[in-house]
Amino acid sequence: MREHDMLEKEEIFSKVLRAGRRTYFFDVRATKADDYYITITESKKFTEEDGSFHFKKHKIYLYKEDFAAFAEILEEMTSYVLNHKGEEVISERHQKDFKKEYATERFEDDALPQTSNFTDLDFDDI
Repeated sequence: MREHDMLEKEEIFSKVLRAGRRTYFFDVRATKADDYYITITESKKFTEEDGSFHFKKHKIYLYKEDFAAFAEILEEMTSYVLNHKGEEVISERHQKDFKKEYATERFEDDALPQTSNFTDLDFDDI
């Protein structure tokens, strides 16, 4: 199969959701047997101190046999969150009057949370 044909096959149907520093790509793709599946890719932009930036991407492959169960659980989870917390974003980071200094002043020097046991995981390698 020619490279051009492969590229056409990859872009069967796509939608993009931009959400702040995150972008979600929803793509319909084809298997080698010409059946369809969905990929959901989260891309998050990270800016370095020197002004340069890079993106980290995470991808989910969703096959037809899992669509109904996936949709059911997604609906259940989103309904749970909205029913218990409403649609208003209550994270400090999303408050218009949130000040970064406030976040660092909340802890006294000797009461800072311990982060020495934290492991930074990158799921791109899995």
